Amino acid sequence: MDKILVLDFGGQYNQLIARRVRDNRVYAEILPYTTDIEVIKEKKYKGIIFTGGPNSVYDMTSPHYDKSILSLGIPVLGICYGCQLIAWMEGGKVSTAPVSEYGKIELTAKSSPLFENVPEKSIVWMSHTDYISQMSDEYKSIASTADCPYAAMENKKKGIYAVQFHPEVTHTEYGNQVLYNFLYNICECKGDWEMDSFIEKTITKLRETIKDRNVILGLSGGVDSSVAAALLSRAVGKQLTCIFVDQGLMRKNEGDFVENAFKNTFEMNFIRLNCQDEFLAKLKGVSDPEEKRKIIGSEFFEAFWNEIRKQNETAFFAQGTIYPDCIESGKGDAATIKTHHNRVRTPDDVKFLGIIEPLAELFKDEVRKVGEKLGLPESLVWRQPFPGPGLGVRVIGEITKERVSLLQEADAILCDEMNRNGYENKMSQFFCVLPGVKTVGVMGDHRTYDDLVIIRAVTTDDFMTADWAKIPYDILAKVSNRITNECKGINRVAYDITSKPPATVEWE
Repeated sequence: MDKILVLDFGGQYNQLIARRVRDNRVYAEILPYTTDIEVIKEKKYKGIIFTGGPNSVYDMTSPHYDKSILSLGIPVLGICYGCQLIAWMEGGKVSTAPVSEYGKIELTAKSSPLFENVPEKSIVWMSHTDYISQMSDEYKSIASTADCPYAAMENKKKGIYAVQFHPEVTHTEYGNQVLYNFLYNICECKGDWEMDSFIEKTITKLRETIKDRNVILGLSGGVDSSVAAALLSRAVGKQLTCIFVDQGLMRKNEGDFVENAFKNTFEMNFIRLNCQDEFLAKLKGVSDPEEKRKIIGSEFFEAFWNEIRKQNETAFFAQGTIYPDCIESGKGDAATIKTHHNRVRTPDDVKFLGIIEPLAELFKDEVRKVGEKLGLPESLVWRQPFPGPGLGVRVIGEITKERVSLLQEADAILCDEMNRNGYENKMSQFFCVLPGVKTVGVMGDHRTYDDLVIIRAVTTDDFMTADWAKIPYDILAKVSNRITNECKGINRVAYDITSKPPATVEWE
């Protein structure tokens, strides 16, 4: 099948570029910029995309590449840093821009195969401090903004194109069209990659890897681990043991829901471990979010290891890791945003046959598509995303049993009202946060000094960027009224109207 190489120079949107390419039914794989050019030649790619990155190309310690890649006869598209890198490699000049561009910017495009079916004026997403101040004579400017004269350029003869903006993010109005044009107009791809082929190949690979041995999966009941469990169950059946660690930091009654959904439905061995007291003891007095994540992650896996020690056997260890987990933990030269729960070192005395991550190449919406094709019930496939550390990153500050219980009640009310009013499927994620702030209030004739609760709700296609959800005021008013009346200890409700970026979806 046709393959596109995404050459990774360390930006935060690099995996998303591959995701968008696959959206267009073309297979994409990612290699670091340190990959030898001979390896790239052997792979016979239909096209190459240079990603963005946080560096300056004129700094010789920054990621660079062999200039001969531009002479392989393979079409190339440079994005942001990749755009500047092409200009620099071809003899142009890259400088600090007089005016940095961040966020939504109006683009003026000219006629080009890259901009077919893209209007002359459109909105793109910019994120750069440097810019191309002078192009090589071999290149032609095909787009500009008020502060960036070379917002896109082309060398049609060599099949090389470059854009300063980010076509891969949803904020760029015609970004998908730009990528489509590169894939089909310039690279002449056929569009022969489908999710069915991913499932078939993954199951085959799992069987070849696991053979007659056993595999252990951490099953949270979220979309990712559920789909990973379904794939593994389809591949090896009873050789799979799913261990569900109920750490007491889940949503209200969620532990019972997970057990009922999996224990008697799938061909597997299901084990539930109730560990609330142990988790709370370890978290006592801890307020730092990174430390909480690491403690929860370590305790989560320690519960596995203790169970594995009881079984006294060697097995593979499976995780529901997906692409965003890898991105935000830092990859190559990418900046670390936060540590994810499935990036914790295993203890020296526990030996696995290997780590299996069947979903590590997929984004959330792709994972859902796999779940649907595997026949998972809608209630599992379309569950609200839930962080690995659970409510541990939604209770800001110290985690106590009382604070967790209070947040569970408020969150259950929010979920109930969203469901009643038909908004449950209109938002990508919604939840409550207990920020650890007390405010003055009045109930009846009495002064109160109780907790504030924050409602967070977002809409997004990919969770790389997100907008805050525009929930009608009357619904928010109903939620606020119920929470302050039904949750003893809460006297104020606020709504978070911050997009990602600059914020992340979760508060910690």
